[in-house]
Amino acid sequence: METENVYYATGRRKTAVAKTWLKPGNGQIIVNNRPLAEYFTIENTRAETIEPLKLTNTIDSYDVRIRVVGGGVAGQAGAIRHGITRALILADPDLRQALKRAGFVKRDPRVKERKKYGQRGARARFQFSKR
Repeated sequence: METENVYYATGRRKTAVAKTWLKPGNGQIIVNNRPLAEYFTIENTRAETIEPLKLTNTIDSYDVRIRVVGGGVAGQAGAIRHGITRALILADPDLRQALKRAGFVKRDPRVKERKKYGQRGARARFQFSKR
């Protein structure tokens, strides 16, 4: 959705959902009303969130505001990356090819497998005892 050069997109990963607003600016990234470095204390998760911006050399061109809910740290970082990617494509459709080649456009479908009844986990069984 485009409103006065503000591009909105939703990113998802595992059980995390990130609502992402992208607007022309100087590279400020706010996650849940906190700076990116304050919200994600682990360097790997910080790096994962800004990968699409680095790949397209637009890190200083846009201000990003993100509202992320659900999941854990890794899931939220992946959801934010997906959201930023989709918003960048709305802002400039020419970036799609590079982002797609990097594998950022498609949602990562991997989720935790459900636990089955009569078992200890999704695949793990209770220990069998003959006697």
